[in-house]
Amino acid sequence: MKLIKRIPFRLWIIAVVAVVLIAGSIVGIRQYYFANLKPYSSSNKLEDFTVPSGATIAQIGSLLSSQGLIRSPWVFEWYVHSANLSSKLEAGTFALSPSYSLQKIANIIASGHVAEGLVTILPGKTLAQIENTLIKDGFTKTDINSALNPQNYSNLPIIEDKPSSVNTLEGLLYPDTFDKTSTTTAQKIFRESLMEMGKAITPSMQAAFANEGLSVYQAITMASIIQQEVSRPSDMSQVAQVFLSRLKQGMPLGSDVTANYGAVINGQAPSLSYDSPYNTLIHQGLPPTPIGTISPQSLKAVAHPSNTNWLYFVTGDNGVTYFEQTLQQHNSDVSQYCHKLCKQP
Repeated sequence: MKLIKRIPFRLWIIAVVAVVLIAGSIVGIRQYYFANLKPYSSSNKLEDFTVPSGATIAQIGSLLSSQGLIRSPWVFEWYVHSANLSSKLEAGTFALSPSYSLQKIANIIASGHVAEGLVTILPGKTLAQIENTLIKDGFTKTDINSALNPQNYSNLPIIEDKPSSVNTLEGLLYPDTFDKTSTTTAQKIFRESLMEMGKAITPSMQAAFANEGLSVYQAITMASIIQQEVSRPSDMSQVAQVFLSRLKQGMPLGSDVTANYGAVINGQAPSLSYDSPYNTLIHQGLPPTPIGTISPQSLKAVAHPSNTNWLYFVTGDNGVTYFEQTLQQHNSDVSQYCHKLCKQP
């Protein structure tokens, strides 16, 4: 007769303890999740909250948390995914309160119900796009065209940093949200924005730009390119390193977004082959002006590039940016990861 081997009592104890711990962990996670769906505070004060263009769910959650509007960025991500709102979050400025639940805040952002009485200049936007935004906000085209003249702001430091040969505000407007009343002019909005840009260019940042061999205007120009190339701050600092290395080695920047910008401002469809001074696939050095608004992250990336030695990068269809040292490795990344964005078969 074959005897059944008994399981030692201590193993039973270990198994029971493990089950209890797992069950306790699940209960604890659920309690943490539901506790962090609750309002951040009882304050009914409405605050302006801006979702930057191209911001990820994680970045939005982090911004909401840092502004004291939600309790947990992680729970925000979890809720957005579970509620199928991932593809519905909108860029813009929203009127939110710490007394709102996390669910309400997420749904307001997903609904696109932006705050009224406000004008928002988003990162990565050209003057033409900003003009369209202001027209939708009730400003007249005549008012906007008059406000676009840099001579209106000649006493501001940021305009003094602009080369005298440049007669545009492209890239110099700082992304922010501004109050608008029935008497607010476009020139008032632009002046406030330019003043914010002046505040953002601190003496330490100017010194950092100079250390990289860049003037303030050149640094803003580079930041505007980085802003449209990638969205993650960690990628921005690496792209800044790539562009700075290319400049120092006499290589073209090789930026698709500058080539497309040059074609569009000349009335053409976006094109990488259109020959303009902005086409850094063809011409060496920086383009003559910025190509759009920057963000604090892209500006910081130029001041403090990563300590890497890449010379090439490509963002794949999966949203991941791949950095390489050689053209052969770069071409391999393009072939493997970038089909739709790089228009490969």
